[in-house]
Amino acid sequence: MPYRIAHGQLDDDVRRGTTRKKLMAVRILKYTSEIIHLLTDQNLIQIMVDAIINSGPREDSTRIGMAGVVRRHAVDVSPLCRVNQAIYLLTTGAREAAFRSTKTIAECLADELINAAKGSSNS
Repeated sequence: MPYRIAHGQLDDDVRRGTTRKKLMAVRILKYTSEIIHLLTDQNLIQIMVDAIINSGPREDSTRIGMAGVVRRHAVDVSPLCRVNQAIYLLTTGAREAAFRSTKTIAECLADELINAAKGSSNS
């Protein structure tokens, strides 16, 4: 029974065309890890953790309004939202850097992660 479930899932993936995207994402991360290892001689996981810690927002603003008057008020960001937004910002920056460029997406993602881990303003 589990084989049929897995086989059915694989068939659905092939029909929808998502298998190549998964393979492409895995291949990009593989090349990114190799580039990071060559450039920094550090562990990819540690670089990713440092990059996510440094690039996540610490506070945000929300709208507080009464009787038609709306003001912005500073609030703290929850840890899960910080992680999600940091990953979104890192991947968006890498995608925009690779667009119409001679550098590959793996090279751009590696540069983005290394700069964010160092706390550089280039990230």
